[in-house]
Amino acid sequence: MRRKDREMDRSFGLYVIDKARFGVLTTIGEDGIPYSVPVSPARVGDSIYLHSAPEGRKIDNLKFNGAVTMVFVGDTHIPEPIQPEEFEALKAANQVSAVVANKFTTEFESAILTGTAVFVTSHEEKLKGLRAISEKLTPLNMPYFEAAAESGMARTVVIRVDIESLTAKRKKYDADGVEMKWGRME
Repeated sequence: MRRKDREMDRSFGLYVIDKARFGVLTTIGEDGIPYSVPVSPARVGDSIYLHSAPEGRKIDNLKFNGAVTMVFVGDTHIPEPIQPEEFEALKAANQVSAVVANKFTTEFESAILTGTAVFVTSHEEKLKGLRAISEKLTPLNMPYFEAAAESGMARTVVIRVDIESLTAKRKKYDADGVEMKWGRME
């Protein structure tokens, strides 16, 4: 990681994964070309569960090579624009560079993992993965989970990505406009 001052620990990376409603899965196929696709993931321990249709490029690539990367983005914030009168006041006080630099940036949280994807074959683990995804994304529908899972199980592939490495990064400013560096939460 180039910006070590923005690096966060593993627990922060897991936090970003857990709150991200979507992630991006990257696979490599026989042609050697990377293929990235948005997915709806849920984490259980050190594994990420995904669901899929039984065919398509993602499935073909995973059959060829289970090595994957996944990217997750948590909260982001783009600063409010500088108003013309504010800019003029900064110019008059010779303080433009100190303030303007913080207006041309984005606050963010991100996590990137590498891992190995495997197709889940046991009925119990498929249910476990689908339950985790459903609890994360559609918690109010959980009273109907069993019926929905059973009706779609035959045409649903469940994939488990076992996390091998995880990095996390954040750029965030405190209330005083000071960037919170490595590990500083508030």
